[in-house]
Amino acid sequence: MKLSDWARKQGVSYLTAWRWFKSGKLPVPARQLPSGTILVEEPLPEGRTVLYARVSSADQNEDLERQVERLKAFAQAQGWAGYEVVAEVGSATRKKRRLLQVLADPGVSRIVVEKRSHLSRFGFALLEAVLRASGRRIVVLEDECA
Repeated sequence: MKLSDWARKQGVSYLTAWRWFKSGKLPVPARQLPSGTILVEEPLPEGRTVLYARVSSADQNEDLERQVERLKAFAQAQGWAGYEVVAEVGSATRKKRRLLQVLADPGVSRIVVEKRSHLSRFGFALLEAVLRASGRRIVVLEDECA
């Protein structure tokens, strides 16, 4: 968000926020664009982290277990101790009940998946934008579309 919006939200004047930025005392990460606009990155509110794993059919249970182990290893490497594992068997184009519960839970601030397609075959960018707008985020280990 722009520095002026951040300052208003914090109840300080823009000039005070600008001085804090220039002196390196702004309490949140911020950067200045070439245009001169200062953007403030508000930290995500701490919430739960969910590691979401999915395979298409029940005969892929071994793949599901390996996927869960890779997600756990990643979460531990990031220092995310309090995570919850949600594993599901179901086609990418069918309704996934456990995923819907995770998405509907406002206490979940971070959803970690191995691949985009494990979360959603279509509309991933839309889903990501909606979650980001509510202060939540998706972390993808192997980004196929990068």
